[in-house]
Amino acid sequence: MARGNQTSIFEFLLWGLSDQPQQQHILFLVFLWMYLVTVAGNLLIVLAISTDVRLHTPMYFFLATLSCVDILFTSTTVPKALVNIHTQSRTISYAGCLVQLYFFLTFGDMDIFLLATMAYDRFVAICHPLHYRMIMSFQRCSLLVTVCWTLTTIVAMTHTFLIFQLSFCSKKVIPDFFCDLGPLMKIACSETRINELVLLFLGGAVILIPFLLILMSYIRIVSAILRVPSAQGRHKAFSTCGSHLSVVALFFGTVIRAYLCPSSSSSNSVVEDTAAAVMYTVVTPLLNPFIYSLRNKDMKGALVRILKGKVSFSWAQGLLQRK
Repeated sequence: MARGNQTSIFEFLLWGLSDQPQQQHILFLVFLWMYLVTVAGNLLIVLAISTDVRLHTPMYFFLATLSCVDILFTSTTVPKALVNIHTQSRTISYAGCLVQLYFFLTFGDMDIFLLATMAYDRFVAICHPLHYRMIMSFQRCSLLVTVCWTLTTIVAMTHTFLIFQLSFCSKKVIPDFFCDLGPLMKIACSETRINELVLLFLGGAVILIPFLLILMSYIRIVSAILRVPSAQGRHKAFSTCGSHLSVVALFFGTVIRAYLCPSSSSSNSVVEDTAAAVMYTVVTPLLNPFIYSLRNKDMKGALVRILKGKVSFSWAQGLLQRK
């Protein structure tokens, strides 16, 4: 089918979360619960940071941004999957697929860049504590987030444009529960060599460069912590970084499995790829609020005050003071 005719009448079929009819009701309830908890948990993180002046620091600024991105990231894929399960329909329009792909790549890459930025923030806080406020000023933090958004937009637009150039055969089944680069290239009826090369080099750079920067930051951090004479000081420093490392390990482990490890078109491989996709699109955004709040006394205190109704909206005043 020519690409020009696809935009109005063409549809894809999503493989979904499972091809077993008896599992659909359970999957719907489980993923609905996970989605609601993800949105509520991340909104609480944002609210806690916004309303507590003690949390108006670069670390929590990046955490609040990460929580907002996680809400958008999971909202790109899960609601459509829930609708398909509920209506017992697997269709997604050509235009809807490209839109979903673009926002999925934007928010997914933003997660990657934010995790690298948070690692840099911890590196400066632990290795250069006397210059921390000067280096991680409000202007510097805003600039870092702006650069992250700009890079993710460019990367997402590049991949989406290249997918737009491909031709697809009618009623092709995408072997996933949402539109992603790998599954779309597998079902294309035209040559995908350029797409594969761009995914390998640009996608690989987007994943591996931040991952290596995170590793370098934590090597320096661990080296600095080990030189701290106080055991209590070492424990406090490690606990500050522990939650971030947990998220990094979970997120990057599944992303590298999904994008940088080749997979076949067998049914077992499809199941494994779907499981990996669920981990970084649904499970990681779900766990982030728990990981960051349960290991952090200041965050737990702010959340308790919110749940008790003791909320102070002096956050705008705090931000103006930081400027």
